[in-house]
Amino acid sequence: METGADLARRYYDEVVGPIVLGRWPGLPHAAGRLGSGSDVLGLDDATSRDHDWGLRLTLLVDEPMVDEVDALLDAALPGTFAGHPTRFPTTWSPDGPHQVEVASPSGFTTSRLGLDATRPLTPGDWLALTGQAVLEVTAGPVFVDTEGALTAARDRLAWYPDDLWRYAVAVDWARIGQELPFVGRTAERGDDLGSRVVAARLVRVAMHLGFLLERCWPPYAKWFGTAFTALPHAGAAAGPDLAAALVADEWRPREAALCRGLASLHDLQGEAGLPTVADVVVPFFDRPYRGLGPVADAVTAAIQDPAVRALPPGVGTVEQWVDDVDVLTDPGRRVAAARGVGQAGTTTP
Repeated sequence: METGADLARRYYDEVVGPIVLGRWPGLPHAAGRLGSGSDVLGLDDATSRDHDWGLRLTLLVDEPMVDEVDALLDAALPGTFAGHPTRFPTTWSPDGPHQVEVASPSGFTTSRLGLDATRPLTPGDWLALTGQAVLEVTAGPVFVDTEGALTAARDRLAWYPDDLWRYAVAVDWARIGQELPFVGRTAERGDDLGSRVVAARLVRVAMHLGFLLERCWPPYAKWFGTAFTALPHAGAAAGPDLAAALVADEWRPREAALCRGLASLHDLQGEAGLPTVADVVVPFFDRPYRGLGPVADAVTAAIQDPAVRALPPGVGTVEQWVDDVDVLTDPGRRVAAARGVGQAGTTTP
């Protein structure tokens, strides 16, 4: 079965490229299968074809040419290509225009990220990014990039600067430390459901930590587990224990499995060149529950950049503290939320 990315490549090579370059030979441009869609991640299958799948392409040109190129394609595209319609409805454009997204490089990155990734990013900019938003710029195949602006933006977004990486890693450990003892405490009071919920929350954070330690951007919820399992180290080392924590019928094996998974991630952290501690899991005071060792503090202490050290401790990137879909999928809201929290953390009462 032809994938969406393969179809997009043929669509550019045989239809879109010839139309545009026939009108403007030598036009500076970039083209690829970018943006939203399972096919951008290489994960589309037969089920993916029931909506938003088809002849989709991103075509990037200089800003003054955007409207002209879009109008040309609207007038000149054939009705079908390779047995697929060139105009079809999507969840964001139900009227069914052609689905070649024509934009400038800066306009495209801003539409996905909420900020212009064709220029250097500030620490505050990095905090406003989600893995899914970055993947919509970086994960899909690029077929041509004559001027290199798209490639430069993708290179810039390849991964966090080192100290911002450390900051995000420390935040995930801090979140784990805040709730790890509650797996046992809730169950001891007869609240097994609460214990399961806490464990599931911590598994989610641990999985996010696995992506950070592997320097891989995490996709959104539908593909989060699939991508985690495919991680070459974290998925294999921690995945089985994290899964065991979710299915355990009693809190002690639930806590034990979770702690084994955390220990595996801590080992991976050392292999990644980040600070480690003697004991990642420690007794929680005199109670029969597990707490977390000073992992977050150790990683935070390794941050050198003053701008990163000034970031609000324990807050992290927007996807580390927001799970509302309407915020995470709206670039403007994400940026506003991240900047608002950053400002709140530096305001003196």
